[in-house]
Amino acid sequence: MSLGLISVLLILFVVIGAIATKRVEICLFLASFIGIIILYPTHPLTQMSSIFQEALINNAWVMLIVGLFGCFISLLQSSNGHLGFSKIVDKVCNTEKKTMVATFIMGIVIFIEELLNAMTIGACMKNHYDKQKIPRESLAYMLDATGGPICVMVPISGWGVCLTSIFVKEKAFQDLGTNPVKSYLMASPMSFYSLITLVICFLFCIGVMPKLGAMKKAYERVEKTGMVYSEKSRRYNQQVDDNVQDGKIVDFLVPIGVLIALTLITGDLMTGVITATITCAVMYIPRKIVTAEELFPIMLKGFYDMLPVDAVLLLTYALQIVTDKMGMTEYIINAVRPYMFAQVFPVIIFLLVATLCFCTASLVGVCAIVVPIALPLGALLGCYTPLVMAAVMSGAGFGSHACFYADATLVSSRVAGIDNLEHAVSQLPYVLIGGGLSIVAFLAAGVIMA
Repeated sequence: MSLGLISVLLILFVVIGAIATKRVEICLFLASFIGIIILYPTHPLTQMSSIFQEALINNAWVMLIVGLFGCFISLLQSSNGHLGFSKIVDKVCNTEKKTMVATFIMGIVIFIEELLNAMTIGACMKNHYDKQKIPRESLAYMLDATGGPICVMVPISGWGVCLTSIFVKEKAFQDLGTNPVKSYLMASPMSFYSLITLVICFLFCIGVMPKLGAMKKAYERVEKTGMVYSEKSRRYNQQVDDNVQDGKIVDFLVPIGVLIALTLITGDLMTGVITATITCAVMYIPRKIVTAEELFPIMLKGFYDMLPVDAVLLLTYALQIVTDKMGMTEYIINAVRPYMFAQVFPVIIFLLVATLCFCTASLVGVCAIVVPIALPLGALLGCYTPLVMAAVMSGAGFGSHACFYADATLVSSRVAGIDNLEHAVSQLPYVLIGGGLSIVAFLAAGVIMA
């Protein structure tokens, strides 16, 4: 049995095991450890240490961002500024439909970076979902569905910059013109998964798209018990004192505005988070909202609250390294290569990237491997290059949305205050509908444009 096939079986073990046991972190660790034993049977523990160190070093930025954002959110909450914000928003978001549509619009507006999207909107809207008795599963779905799909279509977003830097190296992309932004935008209207997901999400907001599967059960739970989250997710939600003093909206909006503005100006989410956290301290300490002695304990509590997310991310990154060493990507590419011809090439690329991103949660890494194969081969077959690019973009968007241990899924569930697997399962029907319609769309486009 080839190592590539074994790596695929390890991913299946993680998916099936996580659903069966509800413990994704254990399944990720076991899959990584089994893979390490197969790769290095004589000294697995030494290699395991090296792989986890590599995973931590290579992905420290994302893990640190998650922790620092926990510090920032904790400071925001300590100011009670969100209560002042709530009073303003309550005047607009006074029904379930208006609350969800407002979330949808904010998700489109904040297109800079999907983690920023989820964290900012989650902090703004969670209380309003609770007031309208909308299940947290719905909030997590909205955060996840409006993050990646928008970011992947916009060339000045975090995703867009990464994908453009990969595309621009290929001659087929260079032949589209000298302006890489314009060339990227040629593919955006054909990023079918992103567009379909946004349509499904909007229909969900206005009540046209029915509640399906676990999402339907979540709404039934709220109707019967009034609980916006399950008993399993109670640990992510601490009881809030109803007698707290109202804060001022400026204490909420100014730090959020600094975060968004600095991220947009500098192109670095880390700079935005750090500056926004400093802004909180400068605004709160002189006015005795938070004392100097309370500042770091509050921040440490926020960082601690995000540690479960960082733990799963570290395990995910370790498994990525293991499956990469086992040649999983090359194995899957070689398996589908014989079936590539012009009419079905775009849909195969979509399925290939979607599968790899779902299995590895390494979106940029997968695209960096697939694009140098997909674009030249597509050009050789006579495929429309922007359509092939769109297939890559859509596949990456699907992988981010569907993979229950991808960083966007983990952050969306954590910000919404629900268990990660509950979020992944509750949004799965909508993800599969979007994926199925995307297959049809890419197949039709491939035939028409061949």
